[in-house]
Amino acid sequence: MAKIIKLYEENPSEKLIKEVVDVLKNDGLIIYPTDTVYGLGCDINSKKALEKIALIKQIKLEKANLSFICDSLSNLSDYVAQIDSNTFKILKRNLPGPYTFILPGNNNLPKVFKKKKTVGIRVPDHNICISIVKALGNPIVSTSIKDDDDILEYTTDPSLIHEKWDKLVDIVIDGGYGDNVASTVIDLTTPEPSLIREGKGAIEI
Repeated sequence: MAKIIKLYEENPSEKLIKEVVDVLKNDGLIIYPTDTVYGLGCDINSKKALEKIALIKQIKLEKANLSFICDSLSNLSDYVAQIDSNTFKILKRNLPGPYTFILPGNNNLPKVFKKKKTVGIRVPDHNICISIVKALGNPIVSTSIKDDDDILEYTTDPSLIHEKWDKLVDIVIDGGYGDNVASTVIDLTTPEPSLIREGKGAIEI
């Protein structure tokens, strides 16, 4: 059964953040708020947790389009191959914010992602998930939680999320109502920035 934890973006409790981080370090899954929709996430270094996400999403892990939630651009070189100054300027101008940028991956990617040539990087403008990533010390691997209802594609009510995901995850973080518009996805591995999905982020890149 998932534990529901109430956190406030303005001042998330350090004690509760530590509780979330302990769960992540022990192969746990969490649902947490971002600056767009609620996300399902785990520690990037936990193969067991990554396999759980793949099972829930019914996808093959090595082919999954999961994004890495980072707390800033400072550790980009840990997982991303060298990028030019123009690409870095685009990232710096738009992050933190409601974007997922597709970038070339490097050899430091976790073993399960070795076959992937690219990686999706997110730095959300949301203090709760940034605080978790900082306390964890490395990125969270994340995917949006989709709603079965085609009209409302993403679930926004934390109590309903908890009800639905109760037996699948370890913690649901209640950070208030979420948005129902996902991040804008832009591929920066092409000669010109290429729009993959229009979402919350404006497209003037």
